[in-house]
Amino acid sequence: MKINILTLFPEMFKGVTESSIIKNAIEKKLVDVTATDFRPFSTHRQGHVDDYPYGGGAGMLLMAQPLFDAVAHLKKDEVKPRVILLDPAGVPYTQKLAEELAQEEQLIMICGHYEGYDERIREHLVTDEISIGDYILTGGEVGAMAIMDSVVRLLPGALGNDESAITDSFSTGLLEHPHYTRPAEFRGLEVPSILTSGHHANIERWRHEESLRRTAVRRPDLLEVYPLTDEDRAFLKAENLFEAKETNI
Repeated sequence: MKINILTLFPEMFKGVTESSIIKNAIEKKLVDVTATDFRPFSTHRQGHVDDYPYGGGAGMLLMAQPLFDAVAHLKKDEVKPRVILLDPAGVPYTQKLAEELAQEEQLIMICGHYEGYDERIREHLVTDEISIGDYILTGGEVGAMAIMDSVVRLLPGALGNDESAITDSFSTGLLEHPHYTRPAEFRGLEVPSILTSGHHANIERWRHEESLRRTAVRRPDLLEVYPLTDEDRAFLKAENLFEAKETNI
């Protein structure tokens, strides 16, 4: 996979690409990451990439020309990349979307600044507009880092154990169950005995039920679309969980 980031501050990505999972994935040649300053692509005599909006208003807008030319420079003839605009008006980012993007050969992410973008960038250049949350950041760089991290860890071989990505919260449609490690007793706090029983079927059932419990308490909205079994419904009702939406279970 190739991940190309168009930004006015490529130095921000140095720490991310030289640390942890992303660094390992790059060294394993699972992904090629480049952060490119798109200012040199400007044809403006002073190298400007922003200008005042037509009709007036506060702030400056990123111009279309530098980004159109920068994206054209990064595109490969044999690959049709996903061109992602990081923007608070985009669709909310989810694990499902991360899994979809992880199947692509090339991602180009545009990190904006200033007040916004020339609308022609949205309408004729990008394939996706993505928001990482309902809040405003100084630029799109932090959002691009979040997307890159969530995508790279899904690439086969990126994690020490590929099953880790499969069982993460949201990947199964539920929040992840609790985890414990040694010692079995710490300051009077004990690990649930079922986890040390060696009975794998019971352990898996406990984990699934704890995922249901945690999801019902913390993110009940996820249960509205999760394919609950009859056993799941019985467990939730027996535990008096998610009673406000009992008709859905």
